[in-house]
Amino acid sequence: MTARALAGLAAGDFRDRVRRPVYTVTLLAAVGLGYLAVPPAGGHWVILAVGRHRGEYNSAYVGLATALAGALWLTVGGFYVVRKGIGRDEETRVGQILAATPLRTSAYLVAKFLGNLLVLGSMLGVLALTAAAMQLVRGEHRAIDPVALLTPFVVTALPLLAVTAAAAVLFETLPLLRGGAGNVAWFLVSLVVVVGGQSPGAPFGGLGVGQAAGSLRAAALAAGAGPVEGQEFSLGLTKVDTPLAPFPWAGAGFDGGFALQRLLLVLLSVALVVLPALWFGRFDPARGRPAGASVHPAAAEAAAPAAPPAPVALPRTAPAFGGTFGRLLAGEVRILAGGVSPWWWLVTAGLTVAGLTVPIGAVTGFVLPALWVWPVLIWSGLGSRQAENDLEVLVGAYPAARRRLLAEWASGVVLAAVTGAAPLIRLAVAGDAAGLAAWAAGALFVPSLAMALGVLSRTHLVFQALYLPLWYLVVNQVAALDYMGAVRTAGHLAGPGPLLVLAAALALLATAFVAGAARREVRATR
Repeated sequence: MTARALAGLAAGDFRDRVRRPVYTVTLLAAVGLGYLAVPPAGGHWVILAVGRHRGEYNSAYVGLATALAGALWLTVGGFYVVRKGIGRDEETRVGQILAATPLRTSAYLVAKFLGNLLVLGSMLGVLALTAAAMQLVRGEHRAIDPVALLTPFVVTALPLLAVTAAAAVLFETLPLLRGGAGNVAWFLVSLVVVVGGQSPGAPFGGLGVGQAAGSLRAAALAAGAGPVEGQEFSLGLTKVDTPLAPFPWAGAGFDGGFALQRLLLVLLSVALVVLPALWFGRFDPARGRPAGASVHPAAAEAAAPAAPPAPVALPRTAPAFGGTFGRLLAGEVRILAGGVSPWWWLVTAGLTVAGLTVPIGAVTGFVLPALWVWPVLIWSGLGSRQAENDLEVLVGAYPAARRRLLAEWASGVVLAAVTGAAPLIRLAVAGDAAGLAAWAAGALFVPSLAMALGVLSRTHLVFQALYLPLWYLVVNQVAALDYMGAVRTAGHLAGPGPLLVLAAALALLATAFVAGAARREVRATR
């Protein structure tokens, strides 16, 4: 296969990805992260700090802070944007067409990898532009040095995105990791990479923190702003009591040894991409049949996936009023929980027993978060199930669309109530009124978030990509994001009040209704 054809496949995959809502959502989140990476001089939220100090906002420091923040976010969240490239080829039957060409499996996998890397690289490029804009906005150093600004993006962040792009291809070739289990597995793997990668001795240079941290410490000491003992270099969204004091820093000066480590990391990514060629059939029906076996043409035609029917506009029937909502809700609950493994319910039962027996502090701090992350794969179908299963035309004929949408959302609330029943009972027995209010607000917030993201993005991946980091931050005691009452100080709620969480839930639900109505109007005018 020529390099031109390979580039064409990768470019086509890239164009398909950037048109999808999930790309826009993740890109906006990356831009927001770029803003947080360079906070106002008097700000109390920081991403990169050396004790109680930071580098002055020149191109070197702004580039490093934004590149490291981008590496954190795009390593975790970017995976959900670029995965399913192979799955879409299978669903659209493009894969079957490619299987009939002399295209090698390894070349196909490399093309998918390059397409993934182009998508993630485009996000990183927008993040670099955001860094330049933030340097000008903050105004401490208005002269932009392109080399100093872009070097951290190329050396620290881009190799990690190559790993993410390769992992997305690898996961899609492994049956166990192709679905939601792969999404959760990647979140756990990426956390290990993000946390372990900050160690100075991390393999392949990790996140690139080690060399940069040493340079920043040396510059801080030279400027008389050495870190206080116990408050060393930190990377991650952190709230500080007083704004950080700046010191001059000219850049890390990454050496040849570090650059070689990053190159090896990229080569390892390519090896991960090519490896599945040993077992991936590339949609070829001949793969998996016994040697010498043949398929009759009529059987092959019958086995081929049927072409999707042309969309038709089904007439809407007149709405019938009465006690139908209960039956509609029951149906939505059955759909939501349909196909759930008995093992899933067994784990839920085990967590419920723990919630009824462990001390109350462990119930709110551990058991409730565990119970409300366990159904993430089920909740993620809210709002997107019809689009992903080509049922929008059929569902569009339902006479009361808002009622159906409300029932779908309520099924998510029922799931939250069922899984969180044990903490609810313990809070009630303890007479914890504030905890009960926080529980109720959280039970409404999670399905509302899933519903809004599902309707807006038309895919389950966005909720999985955003909810897992949100949950992780709450588990790590980030009080400002606590939506369930898990973060406490001296036994009292430390996060936003239940009324604020409830208001956010209602706003998300309203967004889902408005977006759903707008989409129905667009379909009706076609």
